[in-house]
Amino acid sequence: MLTARQRLRALPPAPALLTLPVLLPVLLALLTLCLALPTASPARASVGAPSVGVAPRDPVVLVHGYNADPGVWGALRADLRAAGYTDAELFSFGYDTHQSVNEVLAGRLAAYVDQVRRETGAAKVDVVSHSFGSLVSRWYVKFGGGANVVDHWVSLAGPNRGTSTAWACALWDQACRDMTPGSYVVKNLNSGDETPGAVKYATFWSNCDEIVNPDDSVPLAGAANTPVGCLKHNDLLGDDTTSAGVRAFLTL
Repeated sequence: MLTARQRLRALPPAPALLTLPVLLPVLLALLTLCLALPTASPARASVGAPSVGVAPRDPVVLVHGYNADPGVWGALRADLRAAGYTDAELFSFGYDTHQSVNEVLAGRLAAYVDQVRRETGAAKVDVVSHSFGSLVSRWYVKFGGGANVVDHWVSLAGPNRGTSTAWACALWDQACRDMTPGSYVVKNLNSGDETPGAVKYATFWSNCDEIVNPDDSVPLAGAANTPVGCLKHNDLLGDDTTSAGVRAFLTL
């Protein structure tokens, strides 16, 4: 019969403890395996994420013409909404059209654009103008800092080189004086570069315009100048072909 000491001696030797040099490769292998396993993402992580490669759309500021109001933009606003714009992206600048382009109105437009940018968080805006509004918005772009914040500028039937019909009211109305050929406003807007800065410029003009004379007062050097055929001055505001041209230009 074996004694207690003899029985202990008969047991097989205990396995050697794993030392750090032995454990390290094992731990590294386990760590590599864990890192390779896919991790679950929250189901809502991608909700509302912007589409890759899709640039944000600029808000549009509409600037009406002489003796008009923001209501003239009803047709174009409807077309822009149909094209995907929301009311929160469409703004109409209303103003007293009997005041000076350079001394009053361009500055008020600048303040309005700043307000639009604050409300929307947009870095830039697109400006679409009709008639006299073209002079107001051009002065803002060229001399009022607008070249830094306007992406697209559009003139519908704008008297960009003046119009002889403005002489009919120039005696008593400052805005009419600004629209006459050779006025201080017209001369300064067309001196040097007619389309300065990185702004994209476009004009749309009619060869039957009864207000802007001569008809070729509208096109500008450096702009995309589009004839729209025989339309009356205000008909450009509701013309489907003109609207389609404006919407296409704003996507460039």
